Amino acid sequence: MWIPTEHEKYGVVLVSFRGTVQHGLPLEIGDTVQILEKCEGWFRGFILKNPNIKGIFPSSYIHLKNAHVKNKGQFETVIPVEDSVITEMTSTLRDWGAMWKQLYVKNEGDLFHRLWHVMNEILDLRRQVLVGHLTHDRMRDVKQHITARLDWGNEQLCLDLVPRREFSMVDPDEISVTELYRLMEHRHRKKETSAPASTHHLFVHVKSLMSTNLGEELEVFFHIYDGRENRPLSERFFVKLNKSGLPKSPEKTERQCTLFVDLGSSDLRKDVYIVVHIIRIGRMGAGEKKNLCSVQYRRPFGCAVVSIADLLTADSKDDHLLKVYACNTESEWYQIHENIIKKANSRYNLSGSNTGLAVALQLLHGDIEQLRREYMVLFTRGVSITRKLGFSDVIMPGEMRNDLYITLEKGEFEKGGKSVARNVEITVYVLDIDGQILKSHVAAGSGEPGGDEYHSLVLYHNNSPRWAEQIKLPIPVDMFRGSHVRFEFRHCSTKDKGEKKLFGYSFVPLMQEDGRTLPDGTHELIIHKCEENTSLADCSRYLKQPFSKTNLPSNNQTLKGTKESFWITSFLCSTKLTQNGDMLDLLKWRAHPERINDSLSKLKEIDGSEIVKFLQDTLDTLFGILDESSQRYGLKVFDSLVHIINLLQDSKFQHFKPVMDTYIESHFAGALSYRDLIKVLKWYVDRIVDAEHQDHIQQVLKASEYIFKYIIQSRRLFSLATGGQNEEEFRVCIHELFMSIRFFLSQENKSTSPVAQTQAVFLRTFPAVYGELLKIFTVREVAGFVRETLGTLPTAVHADCLEAVKLQCIAKTVESQLYINPESRCILLPVVLRILQAHMQEQRDLVMCARILTSMLSLIKKEENGTAEPVVSEEVELIVESLLGVLLRTILEISNRPQPAGPAMRLQFQDVTGEFVACLLALLRQMSDRHYQQLLQAFSSKDNLRDFLLQIFTVFRILIRPEMFPKDWTVMRLVTNNVIITTVLYLSDALRKNFLNDKFDYKVWDSYFYLSVIFINQPCLQLESFSPSKRKKILEKYGDMRVMMGCEIFSMWQNLGEHKLNFIPAMIGPFLEVTLVPQPDLRNVMIPIFHDMMDWEQRRSGNFKQVEAKLIDKLDSLMSEGKGDETYRELFNSIIPLFGPYPSLLKKIERETWRESGISLIATVTRLMERLLDYRDCMKLGEVDGKKIGCTVSLLNFYKTELNKEEMYIRYIHKLYDLHLKAQNYTEASYTLLLYDELLEWSDRPLREFLNYPMQSEWQRKEYLHLTIVQNFDRGKCWENGIILCRELADQYESYYDYRNLSKMRMMEASLYDKIMDQQRLEPEFFRVGFYGKKFPFFLRNKEFVCRGHDYERLEAFQQRMLNEFPHAIAMQHVNQPDQTIYQADAQYLQIYAVTPIPESQDVLQRDGVPDNIKSFYKFNHIWRFRYDRPFHKGTKDKENEFKSLWVERTTLTLVQSLPGISRWFEVEKREVVEVSPLENAIEVIENKNLQLRTLITQCQSRQMQNINPLTMCLNGVIDAAVNGGLARYQEAFFAKDYIMNHPEDGEKIGRLRELMFEQAHILEYGLAVHEKFVPQDMRPLHKKLVDQFHLMKSSLGIQEFPAYVRASPVHFTNGSPRTCRNSVPNIISPDGGRGVARRSYPAVNRYSSSSLSSQASNEVSNITGQSESSDEVFNMQPSPSTSSLSSNHSASPNVTSSAPSSARGSPQMAEKHKHSRENACLSPRERPVSAIFPNPLDPAQRAPCHQIGDTTLPRSDPNLSAPDKVRPTPSSWSLDSVKEGAPSFSDSFGKLLCPPVPPRPPYSGSSAKNMRSQSPVTSRSPQKTTVPPFTPSPTECQSTSLVSNSPVLSGSYSSGISSLSRCSVSEASGTELPAGDHPSHPLPPPTTLPNSVSSSSDEPIRRENKTPPPYSVYERNNPRRPVPLPHSLSIPPQTDPPALPPKPHQLRTGSMKLDGTSDPRVPRPRPLPRKVSQL
Repeated sequence: MWIPTEHEKYGVVLVSFRGTVQHGLPLEIGDTVQILEKCEGWFRGFILKNPNIKGIFPSSYIHLKNAHVKNKGQFETVIPVEDSVITEMTSTLRDWGAMWKQLYVKNEGDLFHRLWHVMNEILDLRRQVLVGHLTHDRMRDVKQHITARLDWGNEQLCLDLVPRREFSMVDPDEISVTELYRLMEHRHRKKETSAPASTHHLFVHVKSLMSTNLGEELEVFFHIYDGRENRPLSERFFVKLNKSGLPKSPEKTERQCTLFVDLGSSDLRKDVYIVVHIIRIGRMGAGEKKNLCSVQYRRPFGCAVVSIADLLTADSKDDHLLKVYACNTESEWYQIHENIIKKANSRYNLSGSNTGLAVALQLLHGDIEQLRREYMVLFTRGVSITRKLGFSDVIMPGEMRNDLYITLEKGEFEKGGKSVARNVEITVYVLDIDGQILKSHVAAGSGEPGGDEYHSLVLYHNNSPRWAEQIKLPIPVDMFRGSHVRFEFRHCSTKDKGEKKLFGYSFVPLMQEDGRTLPDGTHELIIHKCEENTSLADCSRYLKQPFSKTNLPSNNQTLKGTKESFWITSFLCSTKLTQNGDMLDLLKWRAHPERINDSLSKLKEIDGSEIVKFLQDTLDTLFGILDESSQRYGLKVFDSLVHIINLLQDSKFQHFKPVMDTYIESHFAGALSYRDLIKVLKWYVDRIVDAEHQDHIQQVLKASEYIFKYIIQSRRLFSLATGGQNEEEFRVCIHELFMSIRFFLSQENKSTSPVAQTQAVFLRTFPAVYGELLKIFTVREVAGFVRETLGTLPTAVHADCLEAVKLQCIAKTVESQLYINPESRCILLPVVLRILQAHMQEQRDLVMCARILTSMLSLIKKEENGTAEPVVSEEVELIVESLLGVLLRTILEISNRPQPAGPAMRLQFQDVTGEFVACLLALLRQMSDRHYQQLLQAFSSKDNLRDFLLQIFTVFRILIRPEMFPKDWTVMRLVTNNVIITTVLYLSDALRKNFLNDKFDYKVWDSYFYLSVIFINQPCLQLESFSPSKRKKILEKYGDMRVMMGCEIFSMWQNLGEHKLNFIPAMIGPFLEVTLVPQPDLRNVMIPIFHDMMDWEQRRSGNFKQVEAKLIDKLDSLMSEGKGDETYRELFNSIIPLFGPYPSLLKKIERETWRESGISLIATVTRLMERLLDYRDCMKLGEVDGKKIGCTVSLLNFYKTELNKEEMYIRYIHKLYDLHLKAQNYTEASYTLLLYDELLEWSDRPLREFLNYPMQSEWQRKEYLHLTIVQNFDRGKCWENGIILCRELADQYESYYDYRNLSKMRMMEASLYDKIMDQQRLEPEFFRVGFYGKKFPFFLRNKEFVCRGHDYERLEAFQQRMLNEFPHAIAMQHVNQPDQTIYQADAQYLQIYAVTPIPESQDVLQRDGVPDNIKSFYKFNHIWRFRYDRPFHKGTKDKENEFKSLWVERTTLTLVQSLPGISRWFEVEKREVVEVSPLENAIEVIENKNLQLRTLITQCQSRQMQNINPLTMCLNGVIDAAVNGGLARYQEAFFAKDYIMNHPEDGEKIGRLRELMFEQAHILEYGLAVHEKFVPQDMRPLHKKLVDQFHLMKSSLGIQEFPAYVRASPVHFTNGSPRTCRNSVPNIISPDGGRGVARRSYPAVNRYSSSSLSSQASNEVSNITGQSESSDEVFNMQPSPSTSSLSSNHSASPNVTSSAPSSARGSPQMAEKHKHSRENACLSPRERPVSAIFPNPLDPAQRAPCHQIGDTTLPRSDPNLSAPDKVRPTPSSWSLDSVKEGAPSFSDSFGKLLCPPVPPRPPYSGSSAKNMRSQSPVTSRSPQKTTVPPFTPSPTECQSTSLVSNSPVLSGSYSSGISSLSRCSVSEASGTELPAGDHPSHPLPPPTTLPNSVSSSSDEPIRRENKTPPPYSVYERNNPRRPVPLPHSLSIPPQTDPPALPPKPHQLRTGSMKLDGTSDPRVPRPRPLPRKVSQL
């Protein structure tokens, strides 16, 4: 049976549990669980991180922990009873764990590894804490370490700052807001800056001396030297080095490491140096022989110097190699370091090129105790301390030091009978009072232990030596008296055995008779002569003699006159001994009572360090004198006491205050002193007002704290001694004293007056007195003193300094122990509030005001937890009444002020704002219902209440600002929000009661709504963005405050009634912003408000256009900011029933009378949201440009077409433009900007400043746009488009006579023409991309697009790019249309294959003589339609011959806009599918190959080819394939009797195929002839082989000789070029005289496989492409899967297209209307074969009037036409050399045209293709009879229902897919109609263009009625002034000569032909009229 648990409430999982039992709860090791019930070894409960799932688990798997249970019962919460630091560590590490893994994913390796180490470190420390074996101090250190690490990690991971007190997290509910703010501020400041340390220490570690000439031991001395004052700052550090230059005692680190301690900040200057002196121990001369003498001397070696400032930059213990210098003359050794510092180069030089001293130097900061903790290793390993000379900047009490430093300066010696100067060495001894040498009391410096004696260095042959050697004598204090120092002088001989001969001595006593020590300074000592063997053991003999020349008696002339002297400098650093006689006189006052007056006067002149040394003794002396002679010396003693007290205020001695405090508490014994002290103090206070000089009085008042301490302690001692006598008298004295103080404080003075300054001095020290008074008086009495004293201060004070001091006094009062007591607080509060209010109203001293208010409110919070609830409530009431209004005004003032410059000022400014805000929040949090009621009732009028509400709402808006608190202060923000929402709930009642109905006030309500909206939208309340644990904590503590505020908004809105109209449409945007918050409850509450708005707007104006407009505008801006989501769209659109009390918006609208317009609005908004959501998702960082561009295009079109929002439309135009520029899509960028350009006119209308455009006229902006667009067209190599714009601009300049700019524009236009001719343009590939599946963005979902590839981009690269853009997409491996399962799948499918463009501009592409550079533009620009072919087998596949069943499915795609345009891709609007039969396929393949052969032959003849290889390989491929069964396969398939019988309708096509085969043989024969002419010698064998194989091929085709019509037209080129023979007489006559050979365009060759190529040959042809320099299509072809090689073993796979590279991939065939464009586009003028074209008369059955043909075949945009009539026909392909029957007279009208002759062919008409599939069926057109002479119809003629072309199918053909000419495309493009009929007298007109001529109605040409071009079509721009002529490349100049080419047959089949034979030979061809730009 399950029993609820009593104690087992909380546990940690020890072993993972899979939960395989029924109701089992899976557990992971480390999970924490809350236990609800137990039963026989099982627990039931849940994991704390997922409390919704409950289950059972074994109790043995759980480690139980103590826990505290809150709200026992169903909703109980369990808090583990453990150290809060442990709890925080656990939760923090869990949060970090998830984020740590993300760091790895984001590739932030550095932080990943650092965090890993810190997490491990925290885990180790956690274990230590949990084990609990740490000492209290160690535990504290560990916790400090842990919290430091936690804070570091939180900061690195951008987590929240945790407020802590004593390492524990603080619950914001348990402390006041002001205190919380202080904690946060303290932690924030700590994080920002650490206070600079005032003390510094230099660590030195000597490594070695490197030198080539060592061999002697060395002594190295370091000291710190002040270069400015030329004196040492520290004692010396001494290291001994061995003969190798290494430390002598390497095992003793303290001998080689030292710490120069107590350097002040002033010592870290550039002119403070570390100076190193090196002394060698050895022979006198460095190069002397060893055997001369064994005595060793200390001799100079070298010196090194380094500036301390150089170490400030070094972070770690850097090793330094110091250069060692030696002095040039030994006598200057004493100042070598000064010379090095001054860079006196002539006085020193490098001691050796390789000499250097290796040392480690490091500056450490902080006090010595801190260093001991931080650098524990340093101190445990051993380091010697090197002290400063003198005391440090701060002297600590208890510091013991007694060091005497003596510097051996110089000596003056006589020769002593020697011919040369002496080598003098000094030996120093210290002797005690008994004449005994003190052992180990002479030290050369720190580092080495002291010795018994010290030997100076020896300077060679110098009678005036200067040593400047410092020695330290650490003599104990008790041995100082009677001790002396003796200096013995010896001459060191270098000749004899190196003996040292004594010749004199000096001495100096350390203490004088009167007890003073040897004074600091330089002393000139007497050198007493003595013999070499004199014994100085008995010192009493010489101590009686004088020692110094300064104190010699005047009668002792002998010693005074001697020249020999010895100078030393002494410096005593002692905490116990003094050199000051006055100090000694004062301390011994009883011995000399007569000197008391003098001594007291001189006390002020004594150095402070001397006084603090003897502080207790001095104070005893003063009070002793006071007790004995108070009348006589009372005032002087008082002044002396004041001097000492004020001395301790100095920062140097401030640490002695505790010494004085201890003295007062423990040692002070002046029980009677209080009377005298009170009397003197009152005497001074009474004199203040009248005194002229206030300085001394101010000193007295400055010391008042300690004076009161002495007074109170003295009174307490007296009371103890006497049992409380004279109590009343004492109280009276104190009252009188305070009356005097109040009187002087009440004086009003100017700020400059001395009295005002004295008042300020008193106020500074006054708060310190409270604590002392409390020792004797009650709390209420003291509070009374303080209130009266502060109350006497004048309110209107003119003294600014006094005002500040007054506030400081109040601040200290509020922070004092007195104010903390509730009893005294109620007495003091009114006076504090009065002063505070006065200051805050005048906005003065706000920093101090904030501090006072913070302290006051902190206390209130503390008290609230106690018992004094009524007192607190009363205080809150007082504060609210006095300060709430002024506090709000202050915050408003501060926030609206401009921020001051300077970081320090800004910090202070920010602190003040934050503190006032914390005070306001603390005050509001304390307010109860009663307080709010009283507050609101206190307003005398509605206006006052209105002002208050506006003020508080404004302040709340300021508090919500993100910059109010640092971004990681989430705790503070949440507290702020909690207070705001509570206050708003109270105030909303006042709003309802006072400002509704007739008293309605829009401003207050607007302010309320605006506040509510920004409250809900704060980032810190968006719980969805937080981690689960953080979200859970916030919800538990505060709930979701957004929902609470949302409900309040809804409730208030409902109360508004008809006043709602005031907020429509103004509040639509803000409320919309709220609904975008992804919180379902909030949305359900807010969405109905929109229904309400629409309803009210409908009532008011009959529609809700305003609502709609505002809704759309705001949606756009909000979505751009990243708000909103998919659920939101559904909420608006309401496809799904939503939870919550409110139905969705759509459902509410459906009940209204205005439902239709409402539903329409919702549909529009939903569609806009779909696009905006896509746009937002695509604009996220890291998304690819392609996606962003596509999305922007979708949105831009939506704004234009559906919403007609011009401004939004223009904004998105510019966003799209920027995206294109970033992606370097310059052409697309131009087209995009053109959209805006077209909205503008050439007018002078002024335009406002907009986006980045200045205020300017419309003309200027349009001019700027034109220039920008031209520049981008130029960068995108789209020069033809730029030319049109240049012309338009030039026309404008011309109309304004701006010839300067006109000239520039013409030059720019000319430069663009040059670029067309001179620069190479890459031909882009086009790819069809299908996006299938629901996971794609809306603008792509289940749509297909055609995309223009990047330069050099082929299929594989494009596929890879698309897969990178959509990494989750699956590439489909087939090209079939997907089924519905793919469309509806929750996935992404990409279907990609290459397509072939179908150009529109056929006239330019077909014209001979137009350079390829020009044609290349028309081949790939303004493309609407694309083609794709897919081969497949129908019926049974013949394994022997696959061509029998090889069909081609031809798909034509029509786009919504032409490419290129405003995007690199556009959606497919329409797709048409037709099937091409095997026979038609075969015809196309052979046509293609024939065209390729003709082109190569022409190129070869015109010498365009650099080498003949391409022709060789092509011939080889065709002949070899034919021999091996290529053409034979076709014969076998289609010429068999079975096929002919089964397909009687294909008769003509079979004839056409036969014709083409013969033609191919003929071309091959001619090609071999040309090949023979140009073939190089080494290729002759191959040529011979080709000739032999060709004969075999002819015989296999059954050709013995060519038919008559073939022979009649021999292949003939004059001069090898078709272009030179324009006017020749035609000589190509058909056998019956009436037939001419029609010119035919040959489709391009297949690149890899064709009807005449074997597999091998295909590869060879593909290789050709790399060798040809021409840009012909021939060498850039892409294979079409429509055909395979004709070799029997090759068959094309239908799947080849989806994955093959673009050069080897199926290229869909073009729809026939535009088919020819790509064929001829790729042929240069020289390559295109030329032949005479004679139209054949039509068959009578097929005759039709030309205008009828034109009318029925051309697509129209006429609205009266039925849909099928508007469809473009798909005519079949043409071949350039098909034989047509024409009137013989035609030949007379042409010049002689020479080309490879083509055999005449029997008439042939195309039949319909089978199974045409198209979404737009072609209507049947009946042939009609006419009088037109019969022409042989072209195979492309559409004659019956569903006639389809047998267009060329390019089996390996280039993606441009050369196909035959299309009747429609050319006639439409050219607009020129040719006369028909038998009119021999009329030659055909040349293709001329007369732009401005107008045709008569009879011969009006049929104008191309294509689909409506996009609004940015650069070709159809409208010029308001005059028509813009087409670029030269598009217009055809009139010619007088006959045309270079006869008209093509299909040109004779378009409408508007004159039938009466009177047609004008020069029919003009007008260019298309420009379109008028639509204005948005």
